[in-house]
Parts: sequence; C-alpha cells; structure tokens
Amino acid sequence: MANRLAAETSPYLLQHADNPVEWWPWRAEAFDEARRRDVPILLSVGYASCHWCHVMARESFEDETVAAYLNARFVPVKVDREERPDVDAVYMDAVQAATGQGGWPMTVFMTPDGEPFYFGTYFPPEPRSGMPSFGQLLEGVHTAWTDRRGEVAQVAAQITGELADRRLSYDTPGPPGADDLAVAVSVLDGEFDVAHGGFGGAPKFPPAMALEFLLRHHARTGSADALRMAEATCEAMARGGIYDQLGGGFARYAVDATWTVPHFEKMLYDNALLGRVYTHLWRTTGSVLARRIALETADFMVRELRTAEGGFASALDADSEVPGGGGHAEGAFYVWTPEEVRAAGAEAAAEAYGVTATGTFEAGASVLRLPGAEPPAGLRERLLTARDARPRPERDDKVVAAWNGLAVAALAETGACFDRPDLISAATDAAELLARVHLGADGRLTRTSRDGRAGPSAGVLDDYGDVAEGFLALYAVTGARPWLDRAGSLLETVLTRFTGEDGALFDTADDAEELIRRPQDPTDGATPSGWTAAAGALLSYAAYTGSGRHRAAAERALGIVTALGTRAPRFIGWGLAVAEAALDGPREVAVVGPRHDPATAELHRTALRATAPGAVIALGEPDTPDAAPLLADRPLRDGRPTAYVCRGFVCSAPTTAPADLAAQLR
Repeated sequence: MANRLAAETSPYLLQHADNPVEWWPWRAEAFDEARRRDVPILLSVGYASCHWCHVMARESFEDETVAAYLNARFVPVKVDREERPDVDAVYMDAVQAATGQGGWPMTVFMTPDGEPFYFGTYFPPEPRSGMPSFGQLLEGVHTAWTDRRGEVAQVAAQITGELADRRLSYDTPGPPGADDLAVAVSVLDGEFDVAHGGFGGAPKFPPAMALEFLLRHHARTGSADALRMAEATCEAMARGGIYDQLGGGFARYAVDATWTVPHFEKMLYDNALLGRVYTHLWRTTGSVLARRIALETADFMVRELRTAEGGFASALDADSEVPGGGGHAEGAFYVWTPEEVRAAGAEAAAEAYGVTATGTFEAGASVLRLPGAEPPAGLRERLLTARDARPRPERDDKVVAAWNGLAVAALAETGACFDRPDLISAATDAAELLARVHLGADGRLTRTSRDGRAGPSAGVLDDYGDVAEGFLALYAVTGARPWLDRAGSLLETVLTRFTGEDGALFDTADDAEELIRRPQDPTDGATPSGWTAAAGALLSYAAYTGSGRHRAAAERALGIVTALGTRAPRFIGWGLAVAEAALDGPREVAVVGPRHDPATAELHRTALRATAPGAVIALGEPDTPDAAPLLADRPLRDGRPTAYVCRGFVCSAPTTAPADLAAQLR
C-alpha cells in the first residue's frame, strides 16, 4: 500500500512511495505528528540518481521488520535534496561539522521542533567496519530519547545554537583586483595535476567553473599558465572514462585521479557547465576536439535529457539492469568486455577505446577511453547500436529551474557559435517552460516541475541567478527583448528578497519557510552557488541596461570572492570568473540592423564567436521601442548594419565589416 509520498512530484520521493516505511514529505503536519506522539523525527535526504540511496533503500527501507520498528517509534520524513536544497544545506552543515564529512543518503535524527541531535550518512543492514547497523542505530536513538531525554534536549539545543550562530560576517571588501586574480591562478597551478589534468587527487570532479575562470583570465591577460591548465584538463577529461565516448556527455566524477573510472550518473548541471566550457575553449583556441565535445555534449542533453514539455530532466542513474539478468549494477549500461566488443562487430575498436582482458572496472570489464586516435569509421556506431539494446539507466525527469537555466545558457551559446539553430530552439523551449510553469506573475520562481506541473517548493537563490543567466544568454543570441525583461524581474526579487542590508546574499528569500537557520553559502560546489550566480547575472544585466544599482550590487556580492578566491579558488571558481568580467567591465558589443538582413546576422555571428567568455552582446533593430539600453542611440552607418564595441565608457569606432569587428574583438 502506498504511503504519503504517492502524491508528490519528485521522482526520488516517488521511488519510496511503496516502501513499508510510512514516510511523510517535509510538511508542518509531520512535525505536528511527532509532537502529538512525542517521538523523534528521522529525516532521510537523498536524490533519485544517488547510488547509495538506492542501496540503503533496498537494505533497510524495504525491509518489513526495520520499517515496523521505525514506524512505531519515529516519524520518518523523506526529502529530495534537489527539490529542497535549503533543508539539505542546513542539516548537512550539522553532519559535516560533527563528522568532518557528508554525503547522501543523509540520515538525521531530530526533535519535533527540527533540532538535530544525531546524524550520519549511509548505515548498513549489519554492523560493518566499526559502523552500527541501521537497526542498531534506531534502537540506540529510541533508548536515548526514552531514557535520557534531558541529555538529548541539551545536545539538540547546543547544535541548533551553533548552527544559528554561523551567519556569515560580511564587511564588503570590494571585488577582487588584478593581483587577487593572478594569485588565484597561481594557487590553482600549485594544485594542478600535471600528469592527468584537473586539480587534486582521487576522487576527481570536473572543475567546470575553475576552467571558466582560467579561460576568462587568459582572455584578459594572455596568461599562458591559465590556458595550459584549461587545455590539459579539458583534453584529459574528453579522452577519459568520465566522458561517454559513444553517446557523449560527462559522468558526475571519476573515482580515480586519471579520469578512468567514473561514478556513472550523468547530471544535467555538469553537462551544461562543461558543454559551455568546451564551447568557450573552442572560441579561444579553435580546438577541433573542443568543438566535437561541445556539440556532442549538447546533443546528449537534447537527446537523452529533454522532456516532453521542452525542459531538461535532472539526471540519469548510475545503476541499470545487468544485460541478461542478474539485478542492477553501477555502470552496467556503459562498460565493455572484449567479447562484447567482438559480438558487436567492432573488434578493431577495442584497442582504440582501451578495452582489455584485465579491464579497468569490475569483473574484467572496461570503461571506454580514447587515449589516441578515434577508431575507424563506423565502429563507434556499431558499439552504440549494440549498447542501445541494453537496459537503460532510469531518468530523473524532474525539471530543476537552476539547472535548466544553466542548460539554456549552454545550448544558446553553443548553437550560436556552431550555426546550430536546433540547439537555440531547444534552449528557447526550455526557457519558455521556465517562464510558463516556474515563473509567476509576481516574479517569483518555483524550484521544480514534472510533467508540466509545478512542484511544491519555492525557488532558492541559485534558481534566480542561473535562470536569469540563461535568459540573458538567450537574449544575446536571439535579440528578443522579453528575455532581458524577465531576467530583470528575477534580479529585482534577488535585490529585494535575498539581499541583506550589508549586501550579503542568502540562499532563501526573507519570506521563505523558517528553518532552524537561514542558509547562506557563497562557495561554488557542483554548480555555481546562488551567491556567485546572482553576482554574474547582476553584472551582465547592468551592462545591458546601464543600471548602476545592479552594478553596485554585483560588486558588493563579489567581495566574498576577494575573501576566498586567493585561499580556495577551486571552491569559488564561478565567483572568480564573474570577477574577471567585473575587473574592467565586460566587453559590450551592440549589433544594430534589420533582424532578417544577412549582413546583420553575419555581424552578430562574428560577435558571438570572437568575444571572450563573459562578454555582453545585444542585437536589435534601430529605432524600435523594445531596444535594450545598450542599443540606444546606436545608428546604422551609411544605412548598413553596424556593430559597436565598448568597454565601460570607451568605445571603438563603429564597423560594418565582420573582419573589422573580429579584429577589434581580438
């Protein structure tokens, strides 16, 4: 019999709707029930494509005996971290502070008032490596709650007080200067893996935002070191097992330092961020490899993550059914043995893709890599056809506003740079879904949707920043004024609802549901933080409109990058990328001319391809009421489409020739 999760929209929650555990979604009624029964709450947080979340579900939450004990002595609450990142952030702070590490599934025991007193991540069904079984944990917590309530209350109050005191002290030192950004590059160089690319050791995550910073720094300064690190990392990832050599797209991370064996889940946000990086690398160097990876990644997103409503699904699972039976296993869809390659009629591809008898993965299977030249024509297609016959990983088809904003920006820029109008169309469809389903008339965003139905959770700061970024990128590509106006509406909410008196930004709005702490984290993780995403969108919007208010807000927000960028640049890469654009103002290009004139289109195409990342490009017809301020008073020259290149108050001479425009932009 289904539990209370059956009416939810989150695929993760729906995965648990048939558990014998009587789950509640995160609702006030769940806390009321805990007070009525005088029992603690078990909070379990995860997400649909989380491997260990699936493992713990099979081992414990689907076990009738465990469920009966849990239901009788606790109120169990299940949360999708992607739907409620605010809840996840608050309690993950407690887990990390107490244990020094975090992860999912996250397991938190708390009072009916939401005060945590014991926590961890995955717990096994039997004691293992000094870790209690989940059943033993439940018994221990129940005993403590029953026999030592005063001690539990004291611990809960202490933890809650410490969390409440962790508000960021922010004295707005101003945005980073040139010296600060140079130091950040030097620190990254010290952490750079010369042999394999990337930063640090295993596990190794794709550093998309740090790469964006390095490309922008190179564009501004000509730094050979910045470009060297970006090129080497991009090539190593593109040739490694973290990249799907057959179907395109990147996995979440590599478990080793060599990019060989990935954790096989594929996330929308990784592919949006990395696809944009490879497009920008191509703009910088003309790399044939970068062009291929950018387009294949974009095609992967459209082919495998696009939903029927035009948005983009969140992720593909790491696990899938083992071909021929044998249950589910991580990577089963992606790995190969020499026999499987031979059966697909592509034996000559084994050497090219590093498929050996010993293998690189479990049971002698190999993750495909491309250390050298691609295999002869047609062999990749044979392998792909054979793989398509395998059971596919499940898809989390929840549409997350922030991640779709990142996808809109990536697809719009990639489509414009490579003359792929189908990618621009896909970006437009996703943006229209965001505007139609997620964006209310009051300028407020809903965090998620599924099947065209808005989810229950209010948007958080990264939704506003990333969706505004996507809308601004789409405006740059299409010249359609509504996208600029919608971005302005979102940023107005950022300024009035998410910004403190000192210019610091919060992850939730001032009228959001009150948790034990108002979350606030400026560091970039797997995606740009809401703080740095908002700073970037504010800066671009200021360049388009001439708004000093938005420019000042962006510069105040970038003060945190000054504080963190020279100490931990890997963890504030997007903030550093925005700071590069803010240092002397983003390059601004206004293209004025009849929308359907081929000469206008050619100037616009040149501007999109020749500008450095972070540039602001406006396209519009002269003397039209919907022209953006950047286009105001920009006349045609000799009656022909004309481009104007500015930085701050300094403008180059207007030009009508694409070659002259490209020369100015260089």
